[in-house]
Amino acid sequence: MSDPGLHRFRSVFLSDIHLGTRGCQAELLLDFIRHMECDQLYLVGDIVDGWKMKSGWYWPQSHNDVVQKFLRLARKGVAVTYIPGNHDDRIRDFCGVHFGGVVVARDAIHETADGKRFLVTHGDEFDGIVQHAKWLAFVGDWSYRAILAANTLTNRVRRRMGFGYWSFSAFLKQRVKNALQFIENFEQAVAAEARRRGVDGVICGHIHKAEMREIDGIQYVNDGDWVESCTALVEHMDGRLEILEWAQLRSWSVIDRRAALPELAPEPLAA
Repeated sequence: MSDPGLHRFRSVFLSDIHLGTRGCQAELLLDFIRHMECDQLYLVGDIVDGWKMKSGWYWPQSHNDVVQKFLRLARKGVAVTYIPGNHDDRIRDFCGVHFGGVVVARDAIHETADGKRFLVTHGDEFDGIVQHAKWLAFVGDWSYRAILAANTLTNRVRRRMGFGYWSFSAFLKQRVKNALQFIENFEQAVAAEARRRGVDGVICGHIHKAEMREIDGIQYVNDGDWVESCTALVEHMDGRLEILEWAQLRSWSVIDRRAALPELAPEPLAA
C-alpha cells in the first residue's frame, strides 16, 4: 500500500501505543486513524502505560485525542476489542465490561474473511521475565526508555536533515544476541499456545517487533508498536494480512509534527 489516502480494511490490529509516555508517537497514530476505516479494531495491549504513569503524569492533548478517536470509532459501529497487556494490566480486572462501546477481553479468537482463525493476545503471558522476575522487567523498562529518548533525539536531527525515520532500538535488537534469542523464544512460545488452542495462527504484540512468518505450521503475526516502528496490522477484505509501516508510508521525516500538512489537518473529534 503506497497511497496514503483513505483506505478501508476489514480489521485493524494495534498494540504497544504506550499513551502516557514521551516515546508515544500519538500524532502519527492519529494520522493513521484518519486515513483508515474498518469493521473491527483490536487494541492488543499496552495501549496506556500504567507503569510509567505511576512515577509521573504525562498526558498531552494528542494522547487524549487518540482515546477519543477510539471511542468515536466504537460509536460509529466499529467492533472495538481491548485486550490489555502488562503495562495496562489493571484493565484486566474489567474483562467482559463495555466502556463506551469498547469491549475488554483477556484474549480473543479472530476469524479472517478467508476462514482462518487467529488467537489474539498481547503476549506478556509468554514472557518469562515479566511473569517470574517482574523487578527485572521494570529495570529493563527503565533502560528501554533511555534508548527511546536517544531514538527521539536521533530522529529529530534526522528530520531536520531531511532523512527518513530510523529506529535506534530496533537497530540494537537486531545486533544483540540475547535480544534475538529472547525474541525467538517468545515467538516459539506464542506459536505453541496457538497450536494448543487449535487455531491457525496468533496475532500479538509486546516485543515491539513487527513480524509475519510461519512457525511449524502456525502463522505468527506481531503487529509491532507505536513508539519505535509505528506499525499496524491490517486485514484486507479478502482476508489477506499486511503489516503497514506507517512512518515509512507517510515519509514522516518531512512532516513537522507541530504543524501538520494541510491534508492532515485535525478533524473534529465530536460526533
